[in-house]
Amino acid sequence: MIEFINLNRSEPYCIFEDLYKKAINKKQKHIEAIAISSIDEKMNSPDSRFVNLKYVINDEWIFFSNYESPKAQQFSENSNISCLFFWEEINAQIRIKAKIRKTKANISDEHFSKRSQQKNALAISSRQSKEIGTYNEVKRNFEITLNNKDLIQRPHYWGGFSFTPNYFEFWEANEFRLNKRKVFELNDGKWMSSILQP
Repeated sequence: MIEFINLNRSEPYCIFEDLYKKAINKKQKHIEAIAISSIDEKMNSPDSRFVNLKYVINDEWIFFSNYESPKAQQFSENSNISCLFFWEEINAQIRIKAKIRKTKANISDEHFSKRSQQKNALAISSRQSKEIGTYNEVKRNFEITLNNKDLIQRPHYWGGFSFTPNYFEFWEANEFRLNKRKVFELNDGKWMSSILQP
């Protein structure tokens, strides 16, 4: 689930909220899963992964991760990202473009304090995406952390990432591939809309 707090009332946000409610009513699984694509500058190639979007606070979209992970490095080198939701229960996808940054520390602290001990133990024990000898080592590190560490104090290498969209495309499937595509682009603080052909 995504938590909406003082959601921005501009048109693309209202459309997103409406589609979200429709998908919830259809019991969409993993509704918070969003594919985030970044640029690997060293390899000159795109890189994508799914994360769980946790909050939309006004116009700020927030998820959490390890600040020493490859994606965090990519975000710091090139802040341009693209994002994608696909909600199969309503046959809709939402494309977003934005610039990404670290979330304010107080938001990360508050979120970390509300998580389960098990999730926090993993966040503390894992050096995300770094090589390790065996999966048993992953489990052993987790167990040691779970039983011996302060699981309330957020580590400096874990926290939130925020982005504020400057582009939305809402794609809704229709019969005969007469798909509906509506785009919103932010221009001098105003959303400009257009319709794309299928």
